[in-house]
Amino acid sequence: MENDDELNRRIAGRLKALRAEKRLTLDELATLSGVSRAMISRIERGDASPTAALLSRLVSALGLSLSAFFEEAEKVTSPLALRADQPVWRDPETGYVRRSVSPFGMPARADLVEVEFPSGKTLSYPALTGQPAMVQHVWLFSGVLEMTADGATHRMLPGDCLFMTLSAPHAFHNPGPEPARYAVIIEKPA
Repeated sequence: MENDDELNRRIAGRLKALRAEKRLTLDELATLSGVSRAMISRIERGDASPTAALLSRLVSALGLSLSAFFEEAEKVTSPLALRADQPVWRDPETGYVRRSVSPFGMPARADLVEVEFPSGKTLSYPALTGQPAMVQHVWLFSGVLEMTADGATHRMLPGDCLFMTLSAPHAFHNPGPEPARYAVIIEKPA
């Protein structure tokens, strides 16, 4: 597993490369994402570690999901993703830990993500825009989650699974005394 500095450098390089690939200036990405030009510049230089919500806004403006953002085209593809090689990212604001479980580069219609979400934390995501409609399933293994999705709030207990669209804003909240552990299964558009 890489350290935070290495991951910040990788995020910086990936964001800058994707922005260049889309031929967007810093100002254009700022307008599309609602993130300031100065903050985008700091992230691209590796001077700032983006929060999950901020990174979600940026990658959505680039037409990607967080899973697609963390996937690297240059990685050698294999049907086996060893746990030691799975990218792990910690949100600096909430402490939420996201592990990309799915093997990169496979012709699968879904991505699997493992999450550990700290007690008492809330994370809100904007609607994904600029890309085909996506859906996800949130399957809770331990702890408690309150999910706000598609205009409703759902209290989840271990074993519960919530289907939701990503075309509307959604939020994760852990009201319990322990971390919530869950899987997110993201269906890729056809």
